Amino acid sequence: MKPDSSFFLVSGPCVIEDEAVTLRIAERLKSITDSLGIDFTFKASYDKANRTAITSFRGPGITDGLRVLAKVKETLGVPVLSDVHRINEVEAAAQVLDVIQIPAFLCRQTDLILAVAKTGKPVNVKKGQFLAPWDMANIIEKIRSVSGVRPMITERGVMFGYNNLVVDFRGIQIMQQTGCPVVFDATHSVQLPGGAGTRSGGQREFAPVLARAAIAAGADGVFLEVHEDPDNALCDGPNSLRLDQLPDLLAQLKAIKAALAT
Repeated sequence: MKPDSSFFLVSGPCVIEDEAVTLRIAERLKSITDSLGIDFTFKASYDKANRTAITSFRGPGITDGLRVLAKVKETLGVPVLSDVHRINEVEAAAQVLDVIQIPAFLCRQTDLILAVAKTGKPVNVKKGQFLAPWDMANIIEKIRSVSGVRPMITERGVMFGYNNLVVDFRGIQIMQQTGCPVVFDATHSVQLPGGAGTRSGGQREFAPVLARAAIAAGADGVFLEVHEDPDNALCDGPNSLRLDQLPDLLAQLKAIKAALAT
């Protein structure tokens, strides 16, 4: 059977910096994806609880963050996604979010996974940097034990020595055997975790290369963190793409996906 000729995009800044910046980025992403006919879900975190250092910017918190995400959803009519780190966040998050994300470092936390699954909302599970692709089948079974919603799995690289990640593209097909869509996180896969001392580094120049490879390997979606000015972003700037890179890159990904379907 030929692959589907479409893919979907999950994209936005790593963290909500303020309402104006978030809305500006979301509006630009919607314009780009509308022009290319690509399904788009906006992503931004209201709290980055797993930062490298105590001084790292974490975001506005759940109350103000969900308010901003609700405004994005209402103003632009796009679905929104964010991550939860604690069970006591789940109920409030489910009132706003269209997709709830389990962070990579928490992907084996059974009680958190079950709490999210019980909301009935679609779940995006980031594969832990410490897991093999086939290990995700057990996590998916946890979700299916309490929910009929089909989860998504997001590949974001595997630890390769210290402060480095590597991607095994065989994992896309292996994880698709669970029956779940598999998303490739191109920008987190070029992150250098903790590689800049008090923050993570990154090699954003390689993110487009990996995104193209992932689509060629059959990924159902692509996850890209973007910013107007990555060098001055408050979180994950070194691995985030500039917004103005998106039109050309997404057009390339569409062409690769279409070629696979011919």
